[in-house]
Amino acid sequence: MSKLVDTHVAVLAFPHGTHAAPLLAIINRLASASPKTLFSFFGTAQSNNSIFFSASQLTPPNVKAYNVDDGVPEGYVFVGKPQEDIELFMEAAPQNLRKAMELAVEETGRKVSCLVADAFFWFAKEIAVENGVPWVSFWTAGACSLSSHVYTDLIREKFGVGGIVGREDETLNFIPGMSKVRIRDLPEGIVFGNLESFFSRMLHRMGQVLPEATAVFLNSCEELDPDRTTDLKSKFKQYLNVGPFILATPPPSVPDPYGCLTWLDKQKAATVVYISFGSVVTPPPNELVALAEAVEASQVPFIWSLRDKSKVHLPNGFLERANGMVVPWAPQRDVLAHGAVGVFITHGGWNSLVESIAGGVPMIFRPFFGDHGVNGRMVEDVWEIGVIIESGVLTKNRIMRSLDLILAQEKGKKMRENLKEVVALAQISVGANGSSTKNFKKLLDLVCSQNHA
Repeated sequence: MSKLVDTHVAVLAFPHGTHAAPLLAIINRLASASPKTLFSFFGTAQSNNSIFFSASQLTPPNVKAYNVDDGVPEGYVFVGKPQEDIELFMEAAPQNLRKAMELAVEETGRKVSCLVADAFFWFAKEIAVENGVPWVSFWTAGACSLSSHVYTDLIREKFGVGGIVGREDETLNFIPGMSKVRIRDLPEGIVFGNLESFFSRMLHRMGQVLPEATAVFLNSCEELDPDRTTDLKSKFKQYLNVGPFILATPPPSVPDPYGCLTWLDKQKAATVVYISFGSVVTPPPNELVALAEAVEASQVPFIWSLRDKSKVHLPNGFLERANGMVVPWAPQRDVLAHGAVGVFITHGGWNSLVESIAGGVPMIFRPFFGDHGVNGRMVEDVWEIGVIIESGVLTKNRIMRSLDLILAQEKGKKMRENLKEVVALAQISVGANGSSTKNFKKLLDLVCSQNHA
């Protein structure tokens, strides 16, 4: 390994959704391993306040947060357009991030030696070139969705962009490791949805530019996706799986203000349903009602993480009758690691998927957007550790059938056995001689040393 010196790494975090927290997690690991390297972490004030507060006990002294303007003009009135705040941020981000980097260089007295950026920031390539430094990109989701964006042009060539009616169930068997993935599973904006939306154009550009990055790394392990790993290694200069983070580094202890873990201690093993759709989406009211009716009729114990403002949609008397807890927030990693939890009803985001795998908990997917569909396909048809809800919409009967399948039938038992195998592979990958451990050392050398040859 090259000698680690007094280097300065600029870290560009995407401040929306759950992108910034996993990036900070890997930066904390790198910073601990290279204490002489300074890490300047750039995000909006709202994002930085949130993640640095929750991760403060694990943030080394050589990591410093810098606030970047959110891109919303003074006096701006939101018109309710989807992802309006993200679009405003991204339009101003290249200029705002450059300004923030200049401030960090001035404060530290060190020129930037490496640029680590969320993959959404395709323009990070230009900033890296301007500074004459390597550009290392972090993909926050899994390999399957990454392939979807890298191969967007080929997928469009095969299926066209004029609509996919009648072809939704055709598979991507012409892409290595994607033979189980159907057109309908793809993120919107590739061959269906608004291909000219800001997000679609951004992701298309990202997929075209990422192969030029010095390296691309992600929170997964090679053993989970061997075929796709081989293929993506041929697409990128360096393709580094350095996870799962949750297994590689003990997560920080988090508060449990509503007593979820104490309540779980009183439940039988593998009987509790945990319900959460992440911090971004909430199912429509009719699906919330269906969920409530299903868990009540199934008589299963449950913990449901649901924002207070959405409780109004629950059936009258449900909270009093049902055998469970509805809380505005739950310590998800700890809940999924608890032996009482038997199934996780989820939107299917990558971070939630990884935490469920680490906890050995089978999943019921209700996908909404982005990588949820391809993640669900991997869970149901490749790893066989969960199911996608029929037709992608929650109804009382569909939920009850899925709960019975996982909690009471032989197939659910087989899923738990499959999960043990998947977890064992992941544990090996983060072990002393595992693939993720070796890849982390490569990432450390690349990011924190001056020898970038």
